[in-house]
Amino acid sequence: MSSQAKIADKQHYIAPLEIKGDPYRAWHEFKQAVAKQGRMVITHQNSDSVHAIATSFLLRYIDDINVVLDRDAQLIHIRSASRVSHKEFGANRKRLEALRETLQKAGVIE
Repeated sequence: MSSQAKIADKQHYIAPLEIKGDPYRAWHEFKQAVAKQGRMVITHQNSDSVHAIATSFLLRYIDDINVVLDRDAQLIHIRSASRVSHKEFGANRKRLEALRETLQKAGVIE
């Protein structure tokens, strides 16, 4: 699941997060939203990228979440992928859409 996949690839494409207003505020809110998610931990970060891991509840599979802030384009690009299996039952999309909803409620993305 990636915002940088081809739009025609319906299985793997997800829209990037479109920032409203200050990209620094949106970036801060994004990192706060990740910290509040259950079973998700930021492992690496710098001024314009984050790597986090999410652990599935039942089988403890690890998914990688990579995020890049593009201040010029007012976008946050997102990617989530399973390390183990191609059959993740929509968990990656659900996770990213939950983050989108949290940021929309915070008023920092469209």
